[in-house]
Amino acid sequence: MNGSKTKGDFMTTTSITLQDIHQAQDSIQEHVRHTPLAPSQSLGDLTGTSVFLKLETMQDIGAFKIRGAMNRLLNLTDDERARGVVAISTGNHGRGVAAAAKKLGVRAIICMGSLVPENKIAGIKALGAEVRIIGNSQDDAEVEARRLIDEEGMVEVHPFDDVHVAAGQGTIGLELLQDLPDVRTVIIPVSGGGLAGGIAMALKSVSPGIRVVGVSMERGPAMIESLQAGKPVPVEEVATLADSLGGGIGLDNKLTFDLCRDYLDETILVSEAQIAAAMAHLFLEERLVVEGGGSVGVAALLNGLVGDLEGPVAVIVSGRNVDTRKLHDIVAAELEARANG
Repeated sequence: MNGSKTKGDFMTTTSITLQDIHQAQDSIQEHVRHTPLAPSQSLGDLTGTSVFLKLETMQDIGAFKIRGAMNRLLNLTDDERARGVVAISTGNHGRGVAAAAKKLGVRAIICMGSLVPENKIAGIKALGAEVRIIGNSQDDAEVEARRLIDEEGMVEVHPFDDVHVAAGQGTIGLELLQDLPDVRTVIIPVSGGGLAGGIAMALKSVSPGIRVVGVSMERGPAMIESLQAGKPVPVEEVATLADSLGGGIGLDNKLTFDLCRDYLDETILVSEAQIAAAMAHLFLEERLVVEGGGSVGVAALLNGLVGDLEGPVAVIVSGRNVDTRKLHDIVAAELEARANG
């Protein structure tokens, strides 16, 4: 865990504003859902305080990524729309771009590494986007994306390091403030930083005393390792249950490293076993299908990793796009463990 900053003691070097997030909310509201904020009795009983789950699983694409992707595409010029868009993705961003492109009539190509689960690839193809699998990682996929941008004139829709994308994700923060104005602690999955940074910036700009905690997996937590190093660093991308949180943040990161550095109070890492247990808990106790990356905040609560917890607590449950066979195996293992005491 990283040391907490003094609440409200953050810098203002980032190039995104609260106005950007409000504008994004105005732009995308007819295209995305204001998602439910559901009370969790099981987590409330465990922690001794009120806990709410912000269910981005209820977006049409099953994940929050539609917010940033839609905001980015709505801000394309006519010339850029005509050229089409390209995105690098571990799954949910690609699905968000594909859905936004289909709705707006824009050509989309999604470049991905071979570690992306097949169910996420199929979901993108079903929305009409072209998928190109290049190498093993997002870094490999980026080579093809750069070629499409440089040689064919396509327009990049970055998965996180973009003002429009981060502002779109930040609209979740505005919804939290509307639905739970007295929220004291917000727990957010951390990957490239568009989600965590955008939400944290929105929350802190309105109420600096809100504690914002970022959570990632132990296997390849690029943003957290970069924050610990004080600068963006390369991190090996490896297989993990939290596949949607995989990939680097870019050594030339222009936006989200600063957002996470300046607005997150602390960060936490969870293990593969803790992620699996959280997925099983959400399914068995809350009747929710949640992918590994969307479960990391709950994993932190289940294992008592958020110290001095003050409620009300909101946990961002960011996506549901998990392979059903994988979820079945995880739940079956949990049921067997319970049966054996």
